[in-house]
Amino acid sequence: MAIWKKLFTLGRAGANEATSAIVDANALRILDQEIRDADRAQGKARDDLAGLVARRRMLEAEVDSFRVQAEKYEASARIAVDKGNMDLARQVAQRIADLEQDIAVKAPQVDNMRQAEDQIHAAIAATDRKIEQLRREVDVVKVNESVQKAQATVAASGAGSSIGSAAESLARIRERQMIRGEKIRAAGELEDRRTGADLDEQLRVAGILPGHSSADDVLARLSAPKQTLQIEQRADTKPNDG
Repeated sequence: MAIWKKLFTLGRAGANEATSAIVDANALRILDQEIRDADRAQGKARDDLAGLVARRRMLEAEVDSFRVQAEKYEASARIAVDKGNMDLARQVAQRIADLEQDIAVKAPQVDNMRQAEDQIHAAIAATDRKIEQLRREVDVVKVNESVQKAQATVAASGAGSSIGSAAESLARIRERQMIRGEKIRAAGELEDRRTGADLDEQLRVAGILPGHSSADDVLARLSAPKQTLQIEQRADTKPNDG
């Protein structure tokens, strides 16, 4: 029996832990629903207060009517007494007494209802302030929850491995682009060699290509004596023998 009791206790403990886990996982949803429930309760309280105010006003109007009637009957009773009609005066006096009795019973009820209205007004206003404050606090909690979930995701994935993975991806892209660029340059160099463009470039740099003249060549030509230039020109125009 002791073993079964312990197993039963263990089962209840597990159920309690599972229930607590569910509550914790849905804490914000539960809190939102509780605020909505409080709003609905506030709405019902306002409706009840409106009903109380209506009943108090009706009762107050009734008491005021009793007072008006009592004053009217008092004037009538005096006239009856002055005329010596005591039977009529007594009947009117009884009516006045009944009205005064009703006023004595209902006037305190009006006062009590007005006091209750004031208390309910204050309670509703205080609850409205608490609900509004709770909403603001819930907004802060929701923002913190979102931030902490993001932080937990980063931490759980291995000290920012998501960010690190993005950096590695960027490095691989740059490496591929660099390799592709080198391949393009190498292909261009091979094409130049195949067509002789690379060799022509080397000859041009060395000043060997026909028609090539460097700045030094131009300066030397310009600095040569004029006579020498004329002799060279005549030699160039002299017809060749045989």
